[in-house]
Amino acid sequence: MEHLAPDVWKLNVDSNVYYLDIDPKTIIDLGPEEAKDIVKEELSKVVSLGDVERVILTHFHLDHIGNFDLFPNAKFYASPEEIAFFKENPMGAVLDKKLSERFKKIELHPLTHLEGFDLIKTPGHARGALCLLYKKEKILFSGDTLFRNGMGRLDLPSSEPQKMAASLEKLKKLDYKLLAPGHDY
Repeated sequence: MEHLAPDVWKLNVDSNVYYLDIDPKTIIDLGPEEAKDIVKEELSKVVSLGDVERVILTHFHLDHIGNFDLFPNAKFYASPEEIAFFKENPMGAVLDKKLSERFKKIELHPLTHLEGFDLIKTPGHARGALCLLYKKEKILFSGDTLFRNGMGRLDLPSSEPQKMAASLEKLKKLDYKLLAPGHDY
């Protein structure tokens, strides 16, 4: 676990998992299922998994939702667009049939407002991609829209490549001091 700010931790398991020690205790993205033991062990060093009340998903690809079952008391949030696409095409949203079938069993809540954050819709890599600017620390959680050295793929079933340029332009205009991407590429 890497401590990014007084109330923010990062765990890299190919994709990044972020824990925010705020009220309510929040996780942003969950990492791939193959990393379940590492995610469980490392996050347990900073928070009891049963105390996590909110999970925010930047998008539903398998490497970002794989460990949803580790948080028994959490509510799961994503953009309304990502939830709608998942209901329309679960396999296209998740990219894995077995995981998408299990993921259907959780209740998903549309995220339209979040105290202390700016929510930025960034279609491109995924139809319902969402970035979050944590205003207190000026940290941009960019999912797979923006990496340090590029951006997410645009050739997936849920991608909207024609919208990526506009999404990246939105992010360029933001005032942030730390980029917290979905992957460290």
